[in-house]
Amino acid sequence: MLPATGPVVPSPTAEAYADLHADASAVLAGWRPTGPAAGAARDRTLELLTAGPVAMSRSHRAGHVTASALVLDPTGGRVLLCLHGKFRKWVQLGGHCEPGDRTLAVAALREATEESGIAGLTVDPVPIDVDIHPVSCQGGSLHYDVRFAIFAPAGATERVSAESEALGWFPPDRLPEPLADGTVQLVAPALAALRGHTAR
Repeated sequence: MLPATGPVVPSPTAEAYADLHADASAVLAGWRPTGPAAGAARDRTLELLTAGPVAMSRSHRAGHVTASALVLDPTGGRVLLCLHGKFRKWVQLGGHCEPGDRTLAVAALREATEESGIAGLTVDPVPIDVDIHPVSCQGGSLHYDVRFAIFAPAGATERVSAESEALGWFPPDRLPEPLADGTVQLVAPALAALRGHTAR
């Protein structure tokens, strides 16, 4: 018999993701893709979402929707990336959705705040990209990653979390190596989102 290690926390049910699923379906259905690859990934993600709220949960082995973000400083002169602890590449911040997330934008903002340690981040609620890539979740799955632009306040100071080896600010045209696939494609639409944000 195994020793007790504390209470067993049950996995959230698919219904816990109902609001998030509804938001993801509406946001992606109304989204104008930022490029052909993003459009194809959006269509595949909408197809995944026909499985229902379970498609938002990491327990869905066929694939699940995640949320990530490229964090920019107020001028757009720097972007914040993390050196991922597991696969040792520089990547935007983000991760799995949680039952408490009511929208994809909120999920991306939560992940960026947790992983950067920066208070006062703001998110543009319109996605800048959708990307699908294989991951090791559940012994092998797919992340249908919906990506957002997030803006840091002036003078923001980052703090490394348990999920990353390092955090760093980099000029958008001089990103570090090794860089995760799909990160560079976020720069142009994120800068466009920042210009729209500052113009408002």
